[in-house]
Amino acid sequence: MSLRLEMLQVARLAPRLLGDSAALVEEFLRGRQNADGGFSDRDGESDLYYTVFGIDSLIALDAEVNFDRLESHLLGFGDGAGLDFVHLGCLARAWSTMPDPNRLPPATRNRIAERLMEFRCADGGFNPDPEAETGTAYGAFLSLAAHLDLRLPPPDPAGLIRSLKSLETADGSWTNDFGARTEAGSTNAAAAAIVALRELNAPVPLNAVEWLLRQAHEQGGFRAMPTAPIPDLLSTATSLHALASLEVSLEPVKEPCLDFIDSLWTNEGSFYGNWLEEDLDCEYTFYGLLALGHLSL
Repeated sequence: MSLRLEMLQVARLAPRLLGDSAALVEEFLRGRQNADGGFSDRDGESDLYYTVFGIDSLIALDAEVNFDRLESHLLGFGDGAGLDFVHLGCLARAWSTMPDPNRLPPATRNRIAERLMEFRCADGGFNPDPEAETGTAYGAFLSLAAHLDLRLPPPDPAGLIRSLKSLETADGSWTNDFGARTEAGSTNAAAAAIVALRELNAPVPLNAVEWLLRQAHEQGGFRAMPTAPIPDLLSTATSLHALASLEVSLEPVKEPCLDFIDSLWTNEGSFYGNWLEEDLDCEYTFYGLLALGHLSL
């Protein structure tokens, strides 16, 4: 199962807690889809990044998706020429949402994979900066996810593991960037590393679980880093997903996290990213569904 499908499988459980409000979420998402088939960013422009979250959110709600319209949009990107690393990965993920995988021509699939390799680093990892010599935690996660979305084996799994090991911090976590490896860890880098290492059948240090649990905020949710003053939805969703992937019980944080997510909910049918946010988008809609899915179990 791909990393995307693992998240989607959990997000499908969110309607258990949303109840009738699931219809509001669907209405919000449909309002974010543009005439060209893509989903809008915060400026209203179609963006592959937001498109993958929009489509997967609709799928999680078991809502109808016009895949012909989506296919027409994706075909406009060809083999991803000119896309940066993140959007190249999003192109692979968007194609993987198709119910018929044969809609993506094999030659295009292989070319997207070749373009991903342009972001591979000397240490075996991946970095959004094609000139970088060392990979990032996010780069490892995104490259692994993209290859699985393309139904291709990840290149040099040992190299990916080696790159992630180099990003471990002294406090039992991971930093996203090799240059900051001696500093305090990052919640999202840790979550990305844990999920990637699990997929690669590599061991995860025991103190990583303890570190991640310490990022739980007393008012619910998870912080992005130990010094963050407030929790946020992205860190909460990724932390819950990483802990669940290691079969760690979420019971101690369940009720506070539910209260936190409820505090971010808006009757427009989506979730704010944190208590200070004023904008809504498809990305945080999906992370809200992912977090609720884990907390519904």
